[in-house]
Amino acid sequence: MIYVFLAMFSLNFALAQDKKAISHESMWMMKRVGTPELSPDGKWVVFSVQEPSYDEKEVVNDLWIAPADGSIAPRKITSGKAGESGYQWSPDSKTLAFAARRDGEESSQIYLLNIKNGGEAQRFTNISTGAGAPNWSPDGKAIMFSSSVFPGAFTEALSKKIADEKKKIKYKARVYTGFPIRDFDRWRDEKQTHLYVQNLDSTSATNVFSKMSIINDPGFRLGGYSWTPDSRGIVFSATLDGQVQASQEAIYKLYQLGLGGQDAELILESEKAGFYAPNFSPDGKTLFATESAFGNYKVYDLGKLARFDWPSLKNKTYIAPELDRPVNSYTVKNQSIFMSVEDQGHDKIYQYNLAKKQLSLLTKGKKGCFNAVSVSDDGKVIVANYDDANMPSEVVRVDANSGESKAISTFNKAALAALDMPEIEEFWFTSSRGKQIHNIIVRPAGFDPNKKYPLFVVMHGGPASAYKDNWGYRWNYHLLAKPGYVLVLTNYTGSTGFGEKFAQDIQYDPFKGPADEINEAAAFAINKWSFIDSSRQAVGGASYGGHLASWMQGTTSHYKCIINHAGLVNSEVQWGTSDGIYGREVMNGGLPWEKTKTFTEQNPIRFAANFKTPMLITIGERDYRVPINNSLENYAIHQRLKVPVKLIVFPDENHWILNAENSRFHYQQMQEWLATYLK
Repeated sequence: MIYVFLAMFSLNFALAQDKKAISHESMWMMKRVGTPELSPDGKWVVFSVQEPSYDEKEVVNDLWIAPADGSIAPRKITSGKAGESGYQWSPDSKTLAFAARRDGEESSQIYLLNIKNGGEAQRFTNISTGAGAPNWSPDGKAIMFSSSVFPGAFTEALSKKIADEKKKIKYKARVYTGFPIRDFDRWRDEKQTHLYVQNLDSTSATNVFSKMSIINDPGFRLGGYSWTPDSRGIVFSATLDGQVQASQEAIYKLYQLGLGGQDAELILESEKAGFYAPNFSPDGKTLFATESAFGNYKVYDLGKLARFDWPSLKNKTYIAPELDRPVNSYTVKNQSIFMSVEDQGHDKIYQYNLAKKQLSLLTKGKKGCFNAVSVSDDGKVIVANYDDANMPSEVVRVDANSGESKAISTFNKAALAALDMPEIEEFWFTSSRGKQIHNIIVRPAGFDPNKKYPLFVVMHGGPASAYKDNWGYRWNYHLLAKPGYVLVLTNYTGSTGFGEKFAQDIQYDPFKGPADEINEAAAFAINKWSFIDSSRQAVGGASYGGHLASWMQGTTSHYKCIINHAGLVNSEVQWGTSDGIYGREVMNGGLPWEKTKTFTEQNPIRFAANFKTPMLITIGERDYRVPINNSLENYAIHQRLKVPVKLIVFPDENHWILNAENSRFHYQQMQEWLATYLK
């Protein structure tokens, strides 16, 4: 249980009237606690802490350290605004490696900080293309890292030469012959991610891909990798399908590569599955990898964790095949696998005993989410991030026997204690299709059960994601509810954490089925709780939730207003302009010009004649996942039909509103829009 932890953060010990409702400022200025990294001996935990600011130049990121038993408060071990990433302990627990860009440096480099003896961090690498994601060899004698380089640039001299030649080119043009051409918020370029290795007693790094033939394939894309147990090579995941993803998924295979200058060897492939995230057991006798189905024409596939004898790759078996839930991350320590697993609106820690082949739930609490699990070499010390709807992420230690949690960091304790944030409540109902649907209801600050409150129905994106009992900044539950709204958040068909089939069932029914469930959830809540005013309802969402907002516009009339952030209105146009198109073909059962049943019957623009509800449309101009053309088309429809509409374009934002001032303005505009129609 997490009683000890929750007691430290309980927001119910003071009367609500002594607290204030959350504001954008109080939300935004919460310190952001990063992923914990536990030392192999289990004594110390390091994590990053960001101190936010509305002035980007004043944002501070540093590394902090604390004893893993929580006996002493964390202390800062780096200083500077640039921040550190990819921090990782050496096998002997004495040195910390991390990537950082210090003053005067053109690119990030790897730094080493001697934790045992103290002192300042020392720069380890000096590579013009930059270094990131340091990874210690098992014997602690070398560090591998990644860098983005031009194809064929296997030496530092050649990298600099090509970079200089590029600078001399006078024209500006992007040229493509494959697909995709964009990723999320950036145009693809010709650079590749390569791996380098540098010995601790050396001042130069070697590109480990320099003799590898598949690196010359234009479709090469690197996935995850792991050092081999003998520290003489790596096993990595890669695809050669990086240029043909307009017509298929990219299938990833496992390769082995020695550090002696030889070519890579293909060691694991399948026509029906891809392999990702390779990892070795501590004794070096077992290789683990995540396996995901390939080419089965499904919109979602639940990854399975597989094991193989090493190096023979025989005796393949699946770890906990009965676990019909997504594994967020895993680590292998002392004959056990520790996993963060998504389950019905929560992230939980499971432990799998390899010898007994037994899976057990480690965290027993019914609240919040545990992620980024880090475990000592002996498997006895477990730390993780924990957050819930009323608290941003902090670092906790999880007792390996009882499952109880103890706070190691409490950076936001005082700020949270001053806020009135009623506990969320989860509820289930049976839909008209006979499905059990999970939901969350959020009450506003100063809640009075004898009053009537407007209902704001908020729809999550994805669709392969879920509403959880966790903290958020993009759509913070309590900030959305602050003006005096009750929120209903529905995990409709297609959501994750409820079984593979539940997530797959959205195929060919992307909008109608989920929207019906969302509307039924709202009706169920209205019937269950008398404090909800059924005459004042609004609906909104982002990304796939924005798609659903457009669907609601064309198929419902009881909502007083709609908010649509980063959502489509024309699924056929979205197919051709998004950074990924094949998955949309799979969702809709074919290509747009084939006029499939789904493209024909479930495209919001086909229902534009029904658009009558006032809509707020917001979009980031650098959003290549749901490009701005859909928002412009949606806005044009509303203008043409003379339906009240407001369009807000953020020129420097992508699929997310990340800038502090932009976020504040976005929330203000949403609240003003709701207030106009929910008075």
